[in-house]
Amino acid sequence: MNVQTRREILRKSGTGLGILALAGVLQDEGLEAATMPKGANPLAPKPTHFAPKAKRMIHIYLNGGPSQMDTFDNKPLLKKYAGKTIPTGNLRTERPTGGVLPSPFKFHRYGQSGMEISEIFDNTASSHADDLCIIRSMQCDTPNHEQSMRLMNCGDQRLSRPSLGSWLMYGMGSENRDLPGFVALCPGLPVSDVSNWRSAFLPGICQGTYVDTRKKKVSEMLPNLRNELVSGEAQAKQLELFRKLNERHLAERQGDPDLEARIKSFELAFRMQTSATDAFDVEQEPLHVRERYGKTPQARQLLMARRLLERGVRYVQCYHGHVQPWDSHSNIHLEHRQLGHECDQGIAALLTSDELLQ
Repeated sequence: MNVQTRREILRKSGTGLGILALAGVLQDEGLEAATMPKGANPLAPKPTHFAPKAKRMIHIYLNGGPSQMDTFDNKPLLKKYAGKTIPTGNLRTERPTGGVLPSPFKFHRYGQSGMEISEIFDNTASSHADDLCIIRSMQCDTPNHEQSMRLMNCGDQRLSRPSLGSWLMYGMGSENRDLPGFVALCPGLPVSDVSNWRSAFLPGICQGTYVDTRKKKVSEMLPNLRNELVSGEAQAKQLELFRKLNERHLAERQGDPDLEARIKSFELAFRMQTSATDAFDVEQEPLHVRERYGKTPQARQLLMARRLLERGVRYVQCYHGHVQPWDSHSNIHLEHRQLGHECDQGIAALLTSDELLQ
């Protein structure tokens, strides 16, 4: 089965007239590699219509779906109907709804706003309740994890659409050409894995760079980052040869998006050899900072994310763990409390960071 991209379909259908319009749009945006001058950066920061208030983003993704009534949306009526059938009848879910189960956690009012938040996020709530914007009205029409994650990240539960990070890269560019502008940190892989950070029909350079944070050493997180057998000067000459060959191939293939992405990935990997070693090494942080964040994998990810943003990375996703750790089907009073403990201290420390306010 031959799977074709949108760009290929435009090129091959209607005598190829559609690709003429697409090429013009991409050239205007500075994203058509075949027409760009040598050394140009397709992800250079782009001017905005209005002065931006937000310049970068960390998306803390507690994959698995922590229940809202156990975290940030207190439902006191659940105690009234504990063990009973919901008065409105069975809800439309994956399985028939049983008796009502109240949250095992206490909710407290925090800050001057009196925001009700679960005790499992006590550190974050105690320090930052008045700075949080909690939206309690979001919903979707699917209860399944894979589709819900694609809907959350890409805006569609079925089709291959660009992820939020890819759109940000496409629209705003990145402030550091020596690091990926969109990084996905996860100790393992989430459900739906790479579809959560793919670029789909946007240029491949806009897709997320996945980093397995189960590894603690930078050399293990980013394998093959350095070539000990070849000097930097020799690698630069190799890269220049690859670029010339690939550009010749690209001209023959009329701006193939996969080849464009491969060329840019070679260039980025070469530049990352120095920058990535510094950015991903949280051991360079003072001991008191590392202790403030905590010692859990999620805490280490959050500290890493802060270091990446300081260096101009546009968008960082922090997935809590492999597959879907927050998908607790039993022992919620133990599992959710443990999971909250693994990330609450780090989130509070991240929000307290003076660096993020600069």
